[in-house]
Amino acid sequence: MRTTRDRIRHAISFEIIGLAIFTPLASFVFGIPVEHVGVVGVVSATIATGWNYVYNLGFDHLMQKFYGSTRKTVALRVAHAALFELGLLMVLLPFIAWYLGVTIWHALVMDIAFALFYLVYAFFFNLAYDRIFPLPEWQKKAEA
Repeated sequence: MRTTRDRIRHAISFEIIGLAIFTPLASFVFGIPVEHVGVVGVVSATIATGWNYVYNLGFDHLMQKFYGSTRKTVALRVAHAALFELGLLMVLLPFIAWYLGVTIWHALVMDIAFALFYLVYAFFFNLAYDRIFPLPEWQKKAEA
């Protein structure tokens, strides 16, 4: 299982890279000034960073308990990313509506678009992260 230091590196790098891609893209797509998207992005990233750490720790503990490993199949990666984004969506919706002064419906549409972006991003980021920083336990199982 990943160490606390590794989990912190994962969460912070995920959010920094995500913000660098998300902020200008969302500003362009929704026609919102980049500074407003930037505030929503930074607040969302701050909340998401904490959620990322807690969620991934819990997910890995459940995987270890039920599967005896933290190695994820494609199906588990899809479930992992989708459940993460669903939890985040529920927390961020009221903030987005309030800060941008839009209706809950408009905020929901925007939040779903953000979640879809991050769903795809999370899948590929985590795939790359696991390849760049593999766990020793995965190597042992591959050799067996």
